[in-house]
Amino acid sequence: MAAVTPKIRSRKDGSAVPLDAFDKQLLDRMQGAFPIVPRPYAEVAIALGVDEDVVLRRVRELIEQRIIRQVTPIFDTRALGYSSMLVAAKVDAEHPWRPAKIINAHPGVSHNYLRNHEFNMWFTVATEPDSTLGLEGTLEVLKAQTGAESVRMLPTLKLFKIRMDLEMSGDTETLAKAAEAVAPAETEAQPYDELDRAVIRATQGDLPVVSEPYADAAREVGMPVDALVAHLEGMVERRLLRRVAAILFHRRAGFSANGMGVWKVPQDRVLEAGMRMSAFRGISHCYERPTYADWPYQLFTMAHGRSKEECDAILDAVRDEVGCVEDRATLYSSTEFKKVRLLYFTEDFKDWERAHG
Repeated sequence: MAAVTPKIRSRKDGSAVPLDAFDKQLLDRMQGAFPIVPRPYAEVAIALGVDEDVVLRRVRELIEQRIIRQVTPIFDTRALGYSSMLVAAKVDAEHPWRPAKIINAHPGVSHNYLRNHEFNMWFTVATEPDSTLGLEGTLEVLKAQTGAESVRMLPTLKLFKIRMDLEMSGDTETLAKAAEAVAPAETEAQPYDELDRAVIRATQGDLPVVSEPYADAAREVGMPVDALVAHLEGMVERRLLRRVAAILFHRRAGFSANGMGVWKVPQDRVLEAGMRMSAFRGISHCYERPTYADWPYQLFTMAHGRSKEECDAILDAVRDEVGCVEDRATLYSSTEFKKVRLLYFTEDFKDWERAHG
């Protein structure tokens, strides 16, 4: 299956916005090194050599210009005991918006894209730890409601990397370089209590862009800001919280293409290949997933680039580095139907199951 150039649909506020050197440095730091402290913007300002007010004002402007989607805690779905997986579906290629609307209505669907493949709709879905339907039951409902011809469940077997940072200051050569390979991450559920739940409910979603963004959440939970921040730091150590970061609108930030590289390698080389693939700076996600008779690819990698050519260059460098690739396909997204962060411990999941279960 050869990679093809996707049809890019026009969309409101979809074109890239010019960014200067300061903006790129700010966005790099907001994505990858946003500190978990009572006054994080002050620390970002010190690192960039400007006043805190300059950082706050520019971040607010970048949100208004739809370059920053949100600044938010990124909690770990699996560590919280939620079941989740990637799903590939064959839906009506002429009328994909109807099934997309049905799929998007599920509160556990965080990403949903149209891609250039026979399996044309790709989405991630999660269910709560106490879900009545579970993942398989949920997918049965969605398959029936959308009229999907076929659905493939692609859960994570090994997680090699999940780190969605767009390197604003890096060029293609930088993105196509490999760093040191690391072992797969653990994905088991971790223990947590009612205080953890309260902290998650109070902090999830958009953090206010103010000097003390955790102040309102601390009042809601009923603890001092310092104590709330210390609790969040502890949640990082316990792997419940991956980090706090700015999430960008990719196209507005200049990254107009995302290519999902899927790879068939010898089964006894999956671990080695996955570790080496995940080391590339231009690869944001890397997983091992199950295969099917009509889907022989075990490894999935996401490359984000300023163009299709840059994505191809990253994936070509991965191929050359790994060396044991038997087959590869690249699936490009042509339409983003949904991209949100999950909201945990809400009534939305139970409401959906009562309505559709």
